[in-house]
Amino acid sequence: MDAESKIEGAATGGIAADRLRSIIERVERLEEERKALAGDIKDIFSEAKSAGFDVKVIKQIIKLRKQEPAEVEEQETLLDIYRRALGM
Repeated sequence: MDAESKIEGAATGGIAADRLRSIIERVERLEEERKALAGDIKDIFSEAKSAGFDVKVIKQIIKLRKQEPAEVEEQETLLDIYRRALGM
């Protein structure tokens, strides 16, 4: 490492600027993609609503599909027990 590199490294606290810039730029690109995807999802829900579907119910189904079947069954059982306890 020459003297100039040592001075430059000390000035940046030993941080690899190129690596840091790369990481930040990758995160920024992914955030932009996430924004675009969120817009696409919103459009799909609008389409579903205009087709007469209940968006709230669709979101519940999506949430259920992410869970394990045993977990869904347990929640449904508890919901049924609570409903019966309340006379519903």
